[in-house]
Amino acid sequence: MKRIIAIICGGDTSEHDVSMRSAAGIDSFLDHERYTTYKVEIHAGKWEAIMSDESRRTVDRNNFTFSNENGEVVRPDYCYITIHGVPGENGILQGYFDMIGMPYSTCNVLIEAMTYNKFVLNNYMRGLGMSVADSLVVRQGHDKEVSDKDIIDRIGLPCFVKPASGGSSFGTTKVKTEDALRPAIELALKEGEDVMVEAFMKGTEITCGCYKTKSVERVLPITEVVMTTNEFFDYDAKYNGAVNEITPARLSDDVTARVQKLTSSIYDILGCHGIIRIDYIITEGNHINLLEINTTPGMTATSFIPQQVRAAGLDIKDVMTEIIEDAFV
Repeated sequence: MKRIIAIICGGDTSEHDVSMRSAAGIDSFLDHERYTTYKVEIHAGKWEAIMSDESRRTVDRNNFTFSNENGEVVRPDYCYITIHGVPGENGILQGYFDMIGMPYSTCNVLIEAMTYNKFVLNNYMRGLGMSVADSLVVRQGHDKEVSDKDIIDRIGLPCFVKPASGGSSFGTTKVKTEDALRPAIELALKEGEDVMVEAFMKGTEITCGCYKTKSVERVLPITEVVMTTNEFFDYDAKYNGAVNEITPARLSDDVTARVQKLTSSIYDILGCHGIIRIDYIITEGNHINLLEINTTPGMTATSFIPQQVRAAGLDIKDVMTEIIEDAFV
C-alpha cells in the first residue's frame, strides 16, 4: 500500500502564502506512484486537510486524523512540514508530533526553536567559533529604553533591522541614517516581539543546502545571490525575480570546499534532520560569515534547494523519497 504523506503548510505569520506555494511545490516533487498526499493547512486556529477536489476536512488534533472524500478515516504515515514561521518552524508543531508519535521532516524542537530566533542562533554559533555579524536585540515594550544613538554607536551604519524570528525578509530594513532607525524598529515589531539590529557586512551572499539520512550525506552546490535593483535580499528579490541566482556560485575551489565542509559540520553539530539551507556572506579575504540557518527552506520549483538539486545532477523526486523513507529504516 502507498504511504500517506501529509504536507503541512500555512501558518500564522506573513509567510503563510509562501508556505502554500512551497506545499504545492513539494506535492509536485513527490513520487505519486509511491505516496498518497494531502495538504494540511494550519491557519488562524483551523487545521484542515485539503482534498483533491479542494474541499476541506477538519483534522482531529488528538491523533492527527481526518476523513477523506470517501468518508474513510486517514492517519498520515509521515508529515512533511513546510510552514515558514509559526507554528512549523519554531518547534511548536514538532513537539506536538513528538507527543503523538508522528514522523516528520524537520529538525527537533530544540533546534527548530533556536534556529528560528536569529539572535539566539547567532550568539550560540559565535560560542562555537563561527563568525557572525555583531548584533543586539530590542524587545517589544522595552524599545524606548535604549536610544537610537546608543544602538548606532554599538552596531554602526549601515545596519539591518529585522524581526529576530521569521523569514522571507518581512519587516526587514537596511538602515543608512540615524533618523531611519526608529521607523525600521517599529516596522519589525509588527512581525514579532523581538527585533535584531545587525551590523552590515559587505561581501558576496551565498547559500548552501544539505541533507543527510542513515545511508546518504549530500551537501548541495552553492548558490550565489546577486542583487540587480534591490539593495538586499528582500521579499521582492526572493519571490519577484529582482535578483540573479547563480548555481554553482562563482567561488574558488578552495572557498567552495570550505563552505560545503562548514555546512556539513553545522548540520552535524546541531543534529539537524531533513533538508536545511545555510546562508553565508563571504567578506574580504574570503572570510566565511554565517547569516542564518533555514530548517524549512522554500520548495517552489524556482527555490534555492530545487535549483541546487538540479545542479547536483539529482532528481528532486528521488531526494524527497530518500528523506521520507529514512524515517522507516
